[in-house]
Amino acid sequence: MRRSSHQSEHEVTTFNWRVVKLLLPYLFEFKTRIFFALACLVLTKIASVYLPFILKDIVDVLDTQKENRVYLVPFALVGAYGLVRLTIVIFAEIRDTLFGRVTERAIRRIGLKVFQHLHKLDLDFHLNRQTGGLSRDIDRGTSGINFLMRFMIFNIIPTLIEIIMVVGILFFNYGIWFALITLSSIVLYVGYSVYATDWRTRFIREANKADSSSNTRAIDSLLNYETVKYFTNEEFEAKAYDSQLATWEQAKMKNRLSLFALNGGQALIISCSMTAMLALAAYQVTYEKMTLGDFVLINAFMMQLFIPLNFLGFVYREIKGSLANIEHMFDLMLKKPKVEDSEDAAVLTLTQAEIKFESVSFAYNVKRPIIQNISFTIKPGQKVAVVGESGSGKSTLVKLLFRFYDCDSGRITVDGQNIREVTQHSLRKNIGIVPQDTVLFNDSLFANVNYGAPEANVEMVNNAFKLAHLSDFITRLPEGVQTIVGERGLKLSGGEKQRVAIARTILKNPRILVFDEATSSLDSQSEQAILSAIKEVAQHRTSLVIAHRLSTIVDADNIIVMQQGEIIEQGTHQGLLAEKGHYYKMWQLQQSDNS
Repeated sequence: MRRSSHQSEHEVTTFNWRVVKLLLPYLFEFKTRIFFALACLVLTKIASVYLPFILKDIVDVLDTQKENRVYLVPFALVGAYGLVRLTIVIFAEIRDTLFGRVTERAIRRIGLKVFQHLHKLDLDFHLNRQTGGLSRDIDRGTSGINFLMRFMIFNIIPTLIEIIMVVGILFFNYGIWFALITLSSIVLYVGYSVYATDWRTRFIREANKADSSSNTRAIDSLLNYETVKYFTNEEFEAKAYDSQLATWEQAKMKNRLSLFALNGGQALIISCSMTAMLALAAYQVTYEKMTLGDFVLINAFMMQLFIPLNFLGFVYREIKGSLANIEHMFDLMLKKPKVEDSEDAAVLTLTQAEIKFESVSFAYNVKRPIIQNISFTIKPGQKVAVVGESGSGKSTLVKLLFRFYDCDSGRITVDGQNIREVTQHSLRKNIGIVPQDTVLFNDSLFANVNYGAPEANVEMVNNAFKLAHLSDFITRLPEGVQTIVGERGLKLSGGEKQRVAIARTILKNPRILVFDEATSSLDSQSEQAILSAIKEVAQHRTSLVIAHRLSTIVDADNIIVMQQGEIIEQGTHQGLLAEKGHYYKMWQLQQSDNS
């Protein structure tokens, strides 16, 4: 039960335009909203640039009145100042409201697409995935979209617009030196922020990696709660988790120290540039080349520019991180399932429900073949059982029938139709399964059974409970069919979970049934109840039974005995006993174990 906690991280050294290109189709769903949001953005910036001019006029009027000893407050200018400030806030709120819908819809569309794609990926991907890390990748990706849209559109672009306007105003109104000091300080500030943020990237990556690793470890441990308890390994798990958290703590410490260097350098550049600008403005005021209002205006402009720039390191780093996270999420979309429908795949047409395995061979790894040249037929309405030791390939037959994997050679047909030439959805729609390990959703009994056919009404679901011999059990529960079964059905016994699985399959009402060692872990009384339910359900249906206990398949029309991926015997129960071969030895061994 050991886990690998390593997770690949994207090296991000340049702005990733590929991600922006991937996002554009989702954003352009609301072209009108985007247009009006950007219009509000421009109007907000124009108003904010105009604001210092009103402040300048107020100061100049007050300064002039002081010289003339006339103490009248310029109410009109003060009112205009307040009105412009209100306008800035209103335009910003309208912009956020308009664009918020665009971002939220994009996140919804992309989130749904990723979710659907994950369900399309093959069983091999899901067997090897780390649920905690995968969940965190998707969370980071969707959060990254939100951050990218909010800060790139509402922070970076407006700041660039404002810089261009302010530098132009300073150049034309106050001369080249004011414009040069402002422009050079901004270029130096941006350059330093970009360089320092790129230097910090590795510390961010380490922290994210440690975060995903610890999260994966915690979730994996909690999912295997019972195993931890069985082996009294709580302390072992706690130490392992603490080790992951210690790595995270170290990464966060490096991250914090590098942030100090970034913020310190930014503060130095801001202080020097502000001092230079104000010193020059003060000199001009002293020699009456500028008014006191001009001094206030320049100070206001510098404050307006550097307040948003003060967050540039954070914004730049987070945008690059968001791009990496979004790309990582989009990379999931690029993963191709190993089992796909062909372009001309047809819908399975079921008439007799006859299944044929024709010279089927398969291996999970080329060096270790699992199934070799298997051929057998399950005729309509027949019950065919497959038996053999663990590792003989019995359950693999079920995975191949469901097309979780494709055969390496040979073919499987249903009513003469090669299952590789029909859609996976139509194939699985016509097959019901009662697995060995029934995993239920953390929901009510009713919801778990209703999952077999979500469109079924209450009467149909209750009938499924009855046919699966669950009615007596339900009447003993205080909350009846609304009883919550717990995560993965942990609140139910093995036999109860199996009967829920049978009820779910009954509700699905398929023509083909598969029972994958459905009674292997049950006691004799539970086994008899389950067998009774299975027998009722399987009437007039084609059934494939993977069995461990031979006593459960004595009534099978055909019993296939497998060993090391090959069929070594087949026939009826009595016929195989008469041959006194491998099946006979298995029977004798199990009978002696039961006696």
